[in-house]
Amino acid sequence: MAHTQTTDALDEAKLPFWKRSHYLDRMTFRDLVGAYFQHYTIVAYLGLAALCVVAFVIWPTTPLRAAIAFLAALVVYPLVWHLLHQYVLHGQWMYKIKPLAGTWKRIHYDHHQDPNHLEVLFGALHTTLPPIAIATMPVGYAIGGVGGMAAAFAGGLLTTCYYEFMHCIQHLAFKPKWKWVQTMKQRHVEHHYFDEDGNFGITNYVWDRILGTYYEKKDRPRRSPTVFNLGYDEDVAAKWPWVKDLSGGIASGHPRRRAMGKEGFDPKVNAGPVENTNAA
Repeated sequence: MAHTQTTDALDEAKLPFWKRSHYLDRMTFRDLVGAYFQHYTIVAYLGLAALCVVAFVIWPTTPLRAAIAFLAALVVYPLVWHLLHQYVLHGQWMYKIKPLAGTWKRIHYDHHQDPNHLEVLFGALHTTLPPIAIATMPVGYAIGGVGGMAAAFAGGLLTTCYYEFMHCIQHLAFKPKWKWVQTMKQRHVEHHYFDEDGNFGITNYVWDRILGTYYEKKDRPRRSPTVFNLGYDEDVAAKWPWVKDLSGGIASGHPRRRAMGKEGFDPKVNAGPVENTNAA
């Protein structure tokens, strides 16, 4: 068995970087930085942001209008992300529609099944670019025409890059030095390992506070039994089986316990501490 595992590891090491499996709880900060700038979505966001600069040069607006459009995108983006996270990614409706079941599985169910799996942490471009454009371009155009639209879209793209990097940090086996990053990480770890119904903001919890979804672990003494499956269990799969079919079954419990072949947590005994919350 050990020989087989060693052989499999060597075979995987020969694959191109993003054909291998990567887990943030096994990576260093340097590993993460290298992986981050190699991921096709980050390359695409930065490339599109550069094209926005070109568009701004061709169809300019005043510096003041451009700055306002860029800042407007930074204000709008956290609210749009919060609403999408709460009502789309955590909504109990996408898996009930067969054409959307695979998308929901890829963009969020898989991430909650194993929060440290790097490949499914980054959003796919066909699911991220339309919301970024819809959230930022109309506002930018209203402020400064095509030049303002380019500035606002660039703001959304760069904010997405920031979100993606900080999201990686929140799942990396790494304790940030800055207190505000530690707090941000702890809130997100609680979302993944204690109660998924709250702390939707990833890096900005202002809207969680305004909309009443902000919490700290001490505020919710019992762990959610659906924190890893988002409510998609065997009973649900019996009626809407498409995610189960795509996943090869239904997994439950802590992802590391599953990887070790142990049973997941018992939802009837769920008041204990969150495992490895600073290193998840």
